Amino acid sequence: MSEPKKKQLRTIDAPFVALGPSGVAIRDRLKHLTDLDDKVLRLVGEHLGRLASLDLKNRCADGLDHNSDTWAARKQGLTAGSSSRWAGSITKATHDQWALSRRCQLAHIQGLEAGVRTLMHRLSQPIGEKATKRAPGGYHSRGEWFRKSRRLTTLEHRLDVARAEHEAGVVHVARGGRRLLNNRHNLEAARLTAEQWRERWEAERWFLAADGESGKRFGNETIRVTPDGEVSIKLPAPLAHLANSKHGRYILATRVQFQHRGAEWRDRVEDNRAVAYRIHLDVERGRWYLTASWTRPVVQTIPLQTARSEGMAGVDTNAGHFAAYRLDRHGNPVGDPNRFFYDLSGSADHRDAQIRHAISQLLHWADRCGVKAIGLENLDFAAEKTREKHGRRKRFRQLISGIPTGKLKARLVSMASEHGLSIVAVDPAYTSMWGDQHWKKPLTSKKRKMSRHDAAGIAIGRRALGHPIRRRTAPPPQHQSDTAGHRTAQAGPGARGREGTRPPVTERAHDARSRTGTQRTRETSASNTVRNARSSGSWQQMSLLDTV
Repeated sequence: MSEPKKKQLRTIDAPFVALGPSGVAIRDRLKHLTDLDDKVLRLVGEHLGRLASLDLKNRCADGLDHNSDTWAARKQGLTAGSSSRWAGSITKATHDQWALSRRCQLAHIQGLEAGVRTLMHRLSQPIGEKATKRAPGGYHSRGEWFRKSRRLTTLEHRLDVARAEHEAGVVHVARGGRRLLNNRHNLEAARLTAEQWRERWEAERWFLAADGESGKRFGNETIRVTPDGEVSIKLPAPLAHLANSKHGRYILATRVQFQHRGAEWRDRVEDNRAVAYRIHLDVERGRWYLTASWTRPVVQTIPLQTARSEGMAGVDTNAGHFAAYRLDRHGNPVGDPNRFFYDLSGSADHRDAQIRHAISQLLHWADRCGVKAIGLENLDFAAEKTREKHGRRKRFRQLISGIPTGKLKARLVSMASEHGLSIVAVDPAYTSMWGDQHWKKPLTSKKRKMSRHDAAGIAIGRRALGHPIRRRTAPPPQHQSDTAGHRTAQAGPGARGREGTRPPVTERAHDARSRTGTQRTRETSASNTVRNARSSGSWQQMSLLDTV
């Protein structure tokens, strides 16, 4: 009889310390604007937005034939209708948007390829064939098989079209957002009227952003903000007659005060270092906002061993909460599990606020624990959201699609750097399964409830510390003693009491498991013939040896 084949585990990547943030963005509201200020901002945004749309159209028409000469020609054409610096900002934004669309197109092709592979495999299986852990099975009925064969044809056509467009350098971009564009066809579901949609659409297509330039006055010649908060805009050439200051500038009747990172921003503008600004209108609230951003050198990450020196906070990311557990530097769980909840329903602003609040709670808890780093799974559900892979499991697809993995990682890394904490990214393979197998039951007690997510937090923390997930290594070969080394993987060689207290010898006797009752005893076990029977005789010491 052949032995069953062992499950082949995939290679687990080594943990690493994530890089810190490379940029900063702060925002403040433009209060007390006059009617003329509002009119000027709308006119400038509409005019520059029209130029940005034309430039994006020309860039998409160039496709893969784009070069420095075509870029210079486009910028020269924009300069006549605005200014040299406005034209530079518009062309840079166009290049960034085209590159982003190109990356999204490649991701779309990869998703279609994964769907086609899955469909072809399942269609090749007999109807009713059961799935395995490594591959999906066949479809349940002939009707489902027929519908999926039609879908395979559709996906193959989409894939051919997408590949042809990618090879030709053709991308499809909607300035203002494709989601808002599609809302125009279903206003009732979006809870908008035609006038409200039109107002939002036009505001999203405006362009009021200027890149900074080091060495220039206050770090930006186009949208200038002085250290005391005065905001002025260099008007495009066709709107220069609206200027209320010299050199064709318009000064807004407002003062901005950046509460967050205000001192850092003020140091930059006083030193004439580059600061980029963006002015945008929140149509729903009817408020104007100014966003300032700048780059800074990437925060140097600390060595991995330094991050592990004070232990680790293992965090398991789930659809509605963070499950966190503190571990010492030897990998031992300390205290009780912690959960930080967030709600991913509602609008994008609501979801973002929920994520920020949960991360703030997590970071404050990590500060109180005294750790230097947080262990986090390096999640990426790009290949896990496909409809073909999970089939009827619609709720599961919605679950993994609702976790904002990319935004969550970026937000956590940025906020953790302000607390002096590092993020150690680990491979997410088998953390939930092995954590549940090795840590859930031992840590469950009357006063502590352990879930699969809490145990996964321990597994993530141990992997970030460089320890194996299982609680103990395999016993040594010499009669399971300590002759060949230490049994524990979470204690150092010099740690006293690392093995813990062993039970008495009589408790490890051959009949220790079959005794009734909970009373512990150190008496000698009874023989096999009278098992579970206690001796009623008494022991007496004789002064002389009886030899009769």
